[in-house]
Amino acid sequence: MALSMHRESNSSGNRQQMDSSKYVRYTPEQVEALERVYTECPKPSSMRRQQLIRECPILSNIEPKQIKVWFQNRRCREKQRKESSRLQTVNRKLTAMNKLLMEENDRLQKQVSHLVYNNGYMRQKLHTVSTTATTDGSCESVVVSDQHQQQNPTPQHPQRDANNPAGLLAIAEETLAEFLSKATGTAPGPDSIGIVAVSRNCSGVAARACGLVSLEPTKVAEILKDRPSWFRDCRCLDVLGAIPTENGGMMELIYMQTYAPTTLAVARDFWTLRYTTSLPDGSLVICERSLTSSTGGPTGPPATCFARAEMLPSGYLIRPCDGGGSIIHIVDHIDLDVRIKCKQLFAWSVPEVLRPLYESSKILAQKMTMAALRHIRQIAQETSGEIQYSGGRQPAVLRTFSQRLSRGFNDAINGFMDDGWSIVTGDGVEDVTIAINSSPNKFLGSQYNSLAMLPSFGGVLCAKASMLLQNVPPALLVRFLREHRAEWADYGVDAYSAACLKTSPYAVPCARPSGFASNPVILPLAHTVEHEEFLEVVRLEGHAFSPEDIALSRDMYLLQLCSGVDENAAGACAQLVFAPIDESFADDAPLLPSGFRVIPLDPKSDGPTATRTLDLASTLEVGHGGVRPAGESDSGSYNQRSVLTIAFQFTFENHFRDNVVAMARQYVRSVVGSVQRVAMAISPSPCGSHLGPKPLPGSPEALTLAQWICRSYRIHTGGELLRVDSQRGDAVLKQLWHHSDAIMCCSVKSKASAVFTFANQAGLDMLETTLVSLQDIMLDKILDEAGRKILLSEFPKIMQQGFAYLPAGICVSSMGRPVSYEQAIAWKVLDDNDSYHCLSFMFLNWSFV
Repeated sequence: MALSMHRESNSSGNRQQMDSSKYVRYTPEQVEALERVYTECPKPSSMRRQQLIRECPILSNIEPKQIKVWFQNRRCREKQRKESSRLQTVNRKLTAMNKLLMEENDRLQKQVSHLVYNNGYMRQKLHTVSTTATTDGSCESVVVSDQHQQQNPTPQHPQRDANNPAGLLAIAEETLAEFLSKATGTAPGPDSIGIVAVSRNCSGVAARACGLVSLEPTKVAEILKDRPSWFRDCRCLDVLGAIPTENGGMMELIYMQTYAPTTLAVARDFWTLRYTTSLPDGSLVICERSLTSSTGGPTGPPATCFARAEMLPSGYLIRPCDGGGSIIHIVDHIDLDVRIKCKQLFAWSVPEVLRPLYESSKILAQKMTMAALRHIRQIAQETSGEIQYSGGRQPAVLRTFSQRLSRGFNDAINGFMDDGWSIVTGDGVEDVTIAINSSPNKFLGSQYNSLAMLPSFGGVLCAKASMLLQNVPPALLVRFLREHRAEWADYGVDAYSAACLKTSPYAVPCARPSGFASNPVILPLAHTVEHEEFLEVVRLEGHAFSPEDIALSRDMYLLQLCSGVDENAAGACAQLVFAPIDESFADDAPLLPSGFRVIPLDPKSDGPTATRTLDLASTLEVGHGGVRPAGESDSGSYNQRSVLTIAFQFTFENHFRDNVVAMARQYVRSVVGSVQRVAMAISPSPCGSHLGPKPLPGSPEALTLAQWICRSYRIHTGGELLRVDSQRGDAVLKQLWHHSDAIMCCSVKSKASAVFTFANQAGLDMLETTLVSLQDIMLDKILDEAGRKILLSEFPKIMQQGFAYLPAGICVSSMGRPVSYEQAIAWKVLDDNDSYHCLSFMFLNWSFV
């Protein structure tokens, strides 16, 4: 009796506690009853919940509101379980992708070692030939113009000594002659004005432009020689020696370092001789070329973190105009596809998929040729007072802001060790790289000096990642990211970044999930003459997370640089860079840039379009550059790959370092996921093929093969592959061609690799190839190790039974992109005589990782 009263007392106390705190501890029987209802209806209505209480006596002591909370929590747990499963799947896919990249890296290392060996062997052979044929002038490999051909067949290289100015002058005169012949179109190099492909007779990539400005030649020459002021990829330019010439010119030994455009590539440096002189007609010439073992001259300084690129004769021809002003001829000719010979640089060799970055004359023209011309035009119009700026700031100050944003973003992407950057150990998934800069030298004498003086200041942290995009226009993606910040950004992270400018810069130690109250307000600040770049202030309307965060409810501001949003620009790299600022920021305000960069990867073509000219400056009038010729379709710009680089920087306190690292890594991953969703939404084709719609093959062989594929599938599996009303071959082929799943055939012969012979449009999209190039792809090259083992174990079953179901897995396209699929079916294709013809595969629900 006492025990019973004690239990009733406890039960009454529990009910009172339940009523006061609204918390219910459900019994196993109650949970089982609720789970049965959840299986049938995860989100029951109010009437359904009341009916449940009436029909189930064990739930009679629970209020309908508490039943509603249970279903809400149950749906939340289900969502978390699915998200955990999805992340585990992504982790497996990334692990497989990492393995593929490691295998590709090993292959490239072996290939580079073989090329280095062959290069050394060929150099030795050439040296032997040159010593035995010193009287044969044909051994000269230096290209010179007809007016400067050497009369003496003896090589002049012995005169080109580091301590011999006459040798340098000989190199400078040859460089001048070759540059002038290129500038006037009589030597190998650019074949017309604008963005051009390289002609057959020279290496590297080249571009040329011509324009008219209202500045005098000496002023133009001064601006062009200050390359860091207009070449955004220039990290530093040092003049290590200057030698005047008798004709009033100047020879300079130049060492220049350039940034890598993405985290997936290595930075370049140049060791060049720059020659400034004047011509008899009053024109000024600034020409430049690399000093190598073949040209002679002093040896450049070593650099362990750079790959030495070669600048072929390039420069500027500045002609005075009658009545004032100048006509500028710009030629850029660079070989960025260097052969890395140092073993320490093997890990930084360029992946095959990124080689177009160094083989595209469009990218060269945009970054160097047209950048120089546009910069001069900008200064010319600023000098004449034609440009009006808002905000009461001088044009030079606004240009400095743009340069600082670009330079800070490039520093974050590259993370040079000599700047103090070091890599933080990852969490096992190497999709995001975390680098930390705690060096005092980074902040002393800079805008971060006041922060660096804080005793708890730890430094700057950068979280960065790169990814390949398929069939996504860079301009459209960056424009969307600029105009719809709420779709990808986190208010808590922006609040933390802005807090570094306050007296107590670490009020927000980590990000808090929240969205923006509304889209940000963009306030224009300045733009370039041709509107290819915008400098603006972005106002983020503030709102507090909770009463204790009321201090964060005020508005936040970003200084933002946006470029490359013109979809008609040829080879344009799109970029969005921003940094938190105060509402009334000073000219020397601290800037910690973060942002996005999207670079198109134009495949190198050997077809007729390889020498096509996309005119950027065909007239001498000041106008918009980068406009395509009339009648040229722009659909092709949507059918290509691009590389996206993301970098976000944060300051941190020493005792908050681990928290900020975890926050930054998770934030970049969430941004990557948001960008992927945006890319899929704006991509013209859901399949993401860079090849575009493919024509339906109409040969008799294709019609017959389509009938064999469908007939064999029906014989082996008992099901229908297609639903065809007509038995005509063209109807079968048409439906097979447009089938939503990837269907492909390959020939399997003894003692030979299985190669693909046919694929429908989805199959070509999956392999990222064409029908012409399909036969160059082997089956064992697209399957990962697990897929090859499964296929090998199931192959006898396929040949005996006629078909087999293969589990989900990962394969790789011809472009090196991982592709996941939920299931695959393999079956024998029989001809009209029921003899084995080939093997067919169908990959269900495939998608790029």
